[in-house]
Amino acid sequence: MFLIVGLGNPGKEYDGTRHNIGFAAVDYIADKYNIELNRIKFKGVFGEGFINGKKVILLKPTTYMNLSGESIREVINFYKISNEEVIVIYDDISLEVGRLRIREKGSHGGHNGIKSIIANLGTDVFPRVKIGVGAPKGNLVSHVLGKFSEDEIEILRETIKASSDAVSIMLKSDTKEAMNKFNGFNACKES
Repeated sequence: MFLIVGLGNPGKEYDGTRHNIGFAAVDYIADKYNIELNRIKFKGVFGEGFINGKKVILLKPTTYMNLSGESIREVINFYKISNEEVIVIYDDISLEVGRLRIREKGSHGGHNGIKSIIANLGTDVFPRVKIGVGAPKGNLVSHVLGKFSEDEIEILRETIKASSDAVSIMLKSDTKEAMNKFNGFNACKES
């Protein structure tokens, strides 16, 4: 069983913000594979289903970004999921809008959601799909809690689709294959 987590903040005021791109990606995956996100438990909203014949749980923690790891820890403890079977999708300010980067492990890079996950799992070894949201031109908090422009939204539709395809490969094959295929992905050049 795999746990696919999208990071974000709960509440309508955060919909469409850079920090919630992980939520948007999980919503896309849920729609694509007909998985209903209708259960509330483990400090999150989740649903179970199948992707490429693999049983998956899709999770959107409702703890706010800085405590995301608490929700993930509860799910993996309950279902006995190993950290290598947890795929985290989240925003990355070091990547321009339209870019993807997949990693098998690594530091939090200043991302508070990842920092919380590493603290709660006791390891930085878990696959992740980073979606570029661009670097801040001013205040970091205003940037990540800010909304995307119309032009960026078009680019992000392709990026979210690619993130879903990357997760599909990670489930079917392995993270390395997804890295080889998508680490050079740039929706700005694809369209």
